Amino acid sequence: MFAFVSHIIVVSSAKGKTFDEITEIPYNKVGVVLGTSKYHKKGLNLYFKYRVEAAAKLFKEGKIDYILVSGDNGTPYYNEPKQMRKELLKLGVPEKRIVMDYAGFRTLDSIIRAKKVFQQNRFTVISQQFHNERAIFIAEFNDIELVGFNASDVSRKKGMRTKIREYFARGKAVIDIVFNVQPKFLGEEIEIR
Repeated sequence: MFAFVSHIIVVSSAKGKTFDEITEIPYNKVGVVLGTSKYHKKGLNLYFKYRVEAAAKLFKEGKIDYILVSGDNGTPYYNEPKQMRKELLKLGVPEKRIVMDYAGFRTLDSIIRAKKVFQQNRFTVISQQFHNERAIFIAEFNDIELVGFNASDVSRKKGMRTKIREYFARGKAVIDIVFNVQPKFLGEEIEIR
């Protein structure tokens, strides 16, 4: 029951704030790409591919000026921001327009760090719609103006495990807000310019 109520709360908070079309999304100086691994057991992770492509598209269309890649950098062999940066460069995004956040261990960290570390009170989050909705919910309770650009989603069959996990992640997001959970790391402010 709690998971279902959490799902409804998250969806309601994001209503009218996620966009599928570039022509409809408002401009923001910064777009934050939420991290995920580039590969999984069966090869290339399509969630990763679609997020990076969506970010490059937003940049090329002038809807964002900078891309903040935020993800897990937990071990020397696993570095989501570095992988995203590498792919964005291949897609033609200039190096000076890509900013790295190595401490985006989870969605809450990425969103709150964008405000407290990277000094952005208003920005665009880039991920799949289900993920953007949760990010917007977190932002709403942290005085952040957030809109989401929906990257292409993965087929129901290939993404079933992720969708089930998301259902429970929404409950965790509600609990985090109630208990005012903060990112694992903050650190010095970094200006994006």
